[in-house]
Amino acid sequence: MPLSAVEPRLDSPDPKAQFVAYLDYYRAAVERKLDGLTGAELRTSRLPSGWTPLELLIHLVHMERRWFVWGFLGEQVPDPWGDHAGGIPDGPWQVPDDVTRDELVAALHAGGERTRKILTGHDLTARGAVGGRFDDDPPTLSWICFHVLQEYARHAGHLDVARELHDGATGE
Repeated sequence: MPLSAVEPRLDSPDPKAQFVAYLDYYRAAVERKLDGLTGAELRTSRLPSGWTPLELLIHLVHMERRWFVWGFLGEQVPDPWGDHAGGIPDGPWQVPDDVTRDELVAALHAGGERTRKILTGHDLTARGAVGGRFDDDPPTLSWICFHVLQEYARHAGHLDVARELHDGATGE
């Protein structure tokens, strides 16, 4: 998958295609923002909140899976809150010492492939399954798409700030 710094512009009436394109765009943007950082830099915070670029990356991997696979499909997933210390939803983000940037980037894109299959195989008005993440009143696939898209956009912006503080790099 090419890493494009160009925001997708689809004049398609298909909102699924637009969601897929924008989610791919933000995954690629996150990957670009991590390029050139050493292992130590990926595990070092420059922010008062203390999160590191690698912790943000693992959060995005787990977040997308929580919403689409565990949430919408209702599939049981191992360690759904594995991006949080102690597996507690409100715990700080954490990355095991033996997990690398390349492994997490591969997982990010593999999750994107799974999301693409979910989106192409389901109607946006379909509600998520009960029994996975949701006990009752699950949201629609459309709502989940908007939520995940805003998570990516917000966290890509956070990563912009962290990278600028690190080495002055700005941009897409």
